[in-house]
Parts: sequence; C-alpha cells; structure tokens
Amino acid sequence: MTAIKAKNQRLVLIVLAAAAVIGAVLLGMWGLRDNAAFFYAPADVARKGVPLERNVRIGGMVKGGSIRRAADGVTIQFLVGDETDATIPVRFTGIAPDLFKENSGVVAEGRFQPGGLFVADEILAKHDENYMPPQLAKRGDKHKTETLR
Repeated sequence: MTAIKAKNQRLVLIVLAAAAVIGAVLLGMWGLRDNAAFFYAPADVARKGVPLERNVRIGGMVKGGSIRRAADGVTIQFLVGDETDATIPVRFTGIAPDLFKENSGVVAEGRFQPGGLFVADEILAKHDENYMPPQLAKRGDKHKTETLR
C-alpha cells in the first residue's frame, strides 16, 4: 500500500472543501427560488410587460383620486404610478397600513393577472424622511427635537 504524499492530500482536501461550498450555495439557491420576489416599477412593466403567475413586488406612488373601496369594507383598488405617468391597477383585500393614502409611496407584493391587474397579498406604505409618529407629533416641537437627537 502506498501512502499519499502530503502535497496531494492537501490538494484533495481543498477540492473537497470547494465542492462542499459550491454544493451548499446551490442548495441554498434552490431552496430560495420560490421565495425570491423581484421588484418592478410601473415604467418597467410598461416597457417589459408583466410577469404572469410569479410573485413580484411593485412600487411607486398611489395616484391621487384612484383609491376605491369595495362594499365589503376590506377590498381596495387603486393605481400605482411613477414619474413616467405609467400606472398599474392594484387590488388588495385586507387591512391597509395606517400610512397608506393617496400621493404617498407604496410597495405591494403579489401577482399579475392576465388582464394586467396586480392582485396584492401585502401592502407596505412608505413615508419620507420627515415622518413623525402621531404620538410624537402631538407632544410639540420641543419634544420632537429632543427625541431625535
């Protein structure tokens, strides 16, 4: 029986370690493939089309005057737009966040339907950098500046 030289033994260990790392990365990517959500702006959708039956995120501004509430009290429809005047019609059933309103930023996660309607499973309302929680806004300017330091 011949002994493996130390140099060859190190080479075999390095190759095995590299194969294990590559295998772990591939397994991780395969496991996350259905959970990855791509982000689209209305201009992207207008330019590239809509990815049907795939979980994606869209983002933009809620167009003024576009929010329509259904009679059931939990379904809302609205338009998400951007600076290019492209819009995406969105339908969401559920309780909308407190910050959700017209002319404010929104990110919606869901799927496109064949007619171009985006059915959202989740809505995230965005706010600007000057946002102040209502509890702090009621306390006055002096407290706000002290709290923010």
